[in-house]
Amino acid sequence: MTQPTEWASAQHRRSVLWIVALATLAIIFDGYDLVVYGTILPTLMADPGQLGHISAEQGGALGSYALIGVMVGALVTGAFGDRVGRRKMMLLHIVWFSVGMAAAALSTNLAMFGALRFFTGIGVGGLVATAGAVVAEFAPAGKRNLYNAIVYSGVPAGGVLASLLAIVLRDAIGWRGLFLIGALPLVILLPLAAVKLPESPQWLVSRGRTDDAAAVCSRFGIPMPAPSAPVLEKAGFAALATRRYAWGTTLLGMMSFAGLLLTYGLNTWLPKIMADAGYDAKGSLAFLLVLNGGAIIGGLFASRIADGRGPQPVVATTFGLAALALVLLTFGFPLPVLLAAVAVAGVGTIGTQVLVYGFVSNYYETRARAAGVAWCAGFGRLGGIVGPIIGGLLIGAGLSNNVNFYIFAGIALAGAVVTFFVPPRPAVPKSEPEHSVATTVDA
Repeated sequence: MTQPTEWASAQHRRSVLWIVALATLAIIFDGYDLVVYGTILPTLMADPGQLGHISAEQGGALGSYALIGVMVGALVTGAFGDRVGRRKMMLLHIVWFSVGMAAAALSTNLAMFGALRFFTGIGVGGLVATAGAVVAEFAPAGKRNLYNAIVYSGVPAGGVLASLLAIVLRDAIGWRGLFLIGALPLVILLPLAAVKLPESPQWLVSRGRTDDAAAVCSRFGIPMPAPSAPVLEKAGFAALATRRYAWGTTLLGMMSFAGLLLTYGLNTWLPKIMADAGYDAKGSLAFLLVLNGGAIIGGLFASRIADGRGPQPVVATTFGLAALALVLLTFGFPLPVLLAAVAVAGVGTIGTQVLVYGFVSNYYETRARAAGVAWCAGFGRLGGIVGPIIGGLLIGAGLSNNVNFYIFAGIALAGAVVTFFVPPRPAVPKSEPEHSVATTVDA
């Protein structure tokens, strides 16, 4: 008696796990970049001798410069990623991001720091946009939501790393040392990716390069996609504007906008809000640690459910959990209850964005996939830009911290509503190149 297996061979499994690991490590540094700014912001605001005087409004704006860069990087990658390939874009942006982090550590004034944060963001945006396309095209169909969740859980994992290193090392190495740590992908990740990351056979087939695809499949033990004519007459962003994808693309962008507004708003301002509420420096950073830790655990658990039931109802549910948890933070509960609420908020904000990326990565076919993920990451970063600015404006105006939480809760609720209206993924014609794994094993 036989049963189908998702792996063509042990080599196929090893190759995919390497690809997932490399993409995850790249996204961990995206998360590190996101959160490390929030960990050093109180220090920079308290010590004008570092970069100059920083008001709350300026702090929010500085937090947004990197996100503007991320939006630019994601959209540019979307324009070229479906044309030049996944591997080239991944390697390019690893270098770009690392150089930007190292240069930002050497900043001597606010203008220089802001410009280099924007530069770094371009590399981050390219990594985020490419990683989803890479995983969607290598992962077996039954594990795509899980593997996407593992990869994009690198965002909160990087947040945990930044929080821990700030707690342990900030006094010893300063904010500049924390930024230099962010440059490590240049010496750790780049050499591994150059050897272990192949070009996507699905992408090669979609470009008519079947011989190259066969060579990659042979070397890495990956099943050969069925060679066929491309499904879409248009590729990249042009495909997103077609009747087939336009409405779904609009709503997915709005979901990402809400998710990233919540993610960046909370990661930037939660330490400051908790410090204003009376917690010491390490205590306020602990809330950031719990926020991102909750996102990792909850996001992975939710992704397993999404593989079985589909991502749409799961994303709507986690958005709703975020709204509830953020309202609970305004009630002045004892510390253990507050920490539990923060963990749930992490699941519903950062964890939800992890699920959104998985949803988007599997919504599009090959010739539009990088553009679809890039649109989600790029348009969504508008929300990431708005999040820190909202927090800065409200704190600068002297309003209660509860107002921040109420506004963020309302945005999470709106995200849940939008999710319900996303149309089903358009049926993929048989000519869409997918992995054709027909290997069987004895039961």
